[in-house]
Amino acid sequence: MSDLGSEELEEEGEKYLGEYEGERNEAGERHGHGKARLPNGDTYEGKYEHGERHGQGTYKFKSGARYIGEYVKNKKHGRGTFIYPDGSRYEGEWADDLRHGHGVYYYVNNDSYTGEWFAHQRHGQGTYFYAETGSKYVGTWVNGQQKGTAELIHLNHRYQGKFLNKNPVGPGKYVFDIGCEQHGEYHLPDVEREEDEEETLVTVVPKWKVTKITELALWTPPRPQEQTTADGPSQGEAPGAEGGGEPAEEVQPLTDDMSEGELDSVHPGEEEGDASREDGEEFHYDSLDQGNVSFEEEEARPELLD
Repeated sequence: MSDLGSEELEEEGEKYLGEYEGERNEAGERHGHGKARLPNGDTYEGKYEHGERHGQGTYKFKSGARYIGEYVKNKKHGRGTFIYPDGSRYEGEWADDLRHGHGVYYYVNNDSYTGEWFAHQRHGQGTYFYAETGSKYVGTWVNGQQKGTAELIHLNHRYQGKFLNKNPVGPGKYVFDIGCEQHGEYHLPDVEREEDEEETLVTVVPKWKVTKITELALWTPPRPQEQTTADGPSQGEAPGAEGGGEPAEEVQPLTDDMSEGELDSVHPGEEEGDASREDGEEFHYDSLDQGNVSFEEEEARPELLD
């Protein structure tokens, strides 16, 4: 069932609109404050204007979901909170019945996304917080996917670079709290196939190749040149499911937490002298399994040599 779902029945049921108690105008239309019970069991209490939900109101779905916020001509428009049956919720701006503008989504696994939305999807600048690890992705999103310049922040180190299809791509660097930066580049490895091998879907993950280690330097991510959230979504955009809510982000953070003991191999003042021995080191990026935000520490951590 969509976010629109059972709300549409109130408009479509010309013969029977359900029970209504409240104010009306001279034409007999629902106008002012009122309470309505739809034929399917949904309820609405709030403002009406010329027979349509318009202004502040609360709509309760029989599934357990509910919306508390602003309406314009029977559609969620303005600021509002939508609470889904699984307990996840969205708080923020709406346009034409879709999440659109700035908002915060709280996922059932305690992850959260704070940032810009366009036509029901994460789009623009935003921050995704991984509750299980304490890591967060701060950067750009395109059509719900991590794409563009971003920073992936962990408890004692961070990665700065570009992302595409949820994976890091091209040049970037790891910044460690001990006072050094590891520069390098993510590249896709070549996949060899036998001539008679059947066509199968192969997941290729980028590998990290170190080029040098330097002292810390300031980094500021650029803002996107175009802001797409100013205009409303097109009529052809489809809303998400009212019954399921927004799925939690599936991409895994690049690296796991590093304890103090694991960082002892890098000593302040020795990083530059050892940089030449780092050349050519390979780093394997492991994709996250569906519905699981944990990641393997030993394979996902960029190593610092003595």
